[in-house]
Amino acid sequence: MGQIVACANQKGGVGKTTTVVNLSTYLALAGDAVLVVDLDPQGNATSGFGLDRDQIQHSVYEAIIEDRNVTDLIVTTAIPGLTLVPSSISLAGAEVELAPLPQRERRLARILTELVAAYDYIVLDCPPSLGLLTVNALTAADAVIIPIQCEYYALEGLSQLIATINLVRNHLNPNLAIKGVVLTMFDPRTNLSAEVAAEVRKHLGATVFETVIPRSVRLSEAPSYGLPIALYRADSKGAEAYAALAAEMRSRDGRAVSVLRPIAAELVSGINDHPGAADGTLG
Repeated sequence: MGQIVACANQKGGVGKTTTVVNLSTYLALAGDAVLVVDLDPQGNATSGFGLDRDQIQHSVYEAIIEDRNVTDLIVTTAIPGLTLVPSSISLAGAEVELAPLPQRERRLARILTELVAAYDYIVLDCPPSLGLLTVNALTAADAVIIPIQCEYYALEGLSQLIATINLVRNHLNPNLAIKGVVLTMFDPRTNLSAEVAAEVRKHLGATVFETVIPRSVRLSEAPSYGLPIALYRADSKGAEAYAALAAEMRSRDGRAVSVLRPIAAELVSGINDHPGAADGTLG
């Protein structure tokens, strides 16, 4: 039986979708069967795997609102072992449309029940809010990953997210756990990043992953080419960090850390020839 993991933080720009795309990629390359469900109306996880959001004909919206069979909505990606239920702009109105529906907080949980046995991990990319889509994700999930940016306002709003998680535990999903906190956009050249990381570890202790995601030009560039970092620049610091994060997460779950699957040469041929592959300052 697989795990359903929600990646959530109501603050935007903390590396949530970057974490979903790249962590999921390295879990798949480690041999896991992975399904990503893009619940964000902005569809950044969808485009991060190379799909054109404007060309999406069927999305998770149809499963949540229209009760369509979710297996009909799954699409393949360039990563072996990783599939996707894409987002679309239709999700922008889903919060309003969910409000009058019966069991509105459990729509996603019901949908994913039939899929969980087929995957090792189902990873949910939540919108940057604490609305009904995020509540649906937390209600469906076994655990939640919280990305926290290594910036001044890192802890701002975290208490609100924890309160929401506790509410979901008390009323909808008593088994919901915090799988871990991921420190993102860490810049070793600044004292601020080190201070924020130390403060987060002080408050949250062992729930914080040891692996830290650096601020990286490569991680910022990869989505513009519709590529996970493993396909864009597998030798970059950002790629190494997400590979390590996947290994750490698998270790926490008691899963063997296996050798990464090789990526077919045709998938990466020519990628390093475009202008975005030039050397950057932060790897």
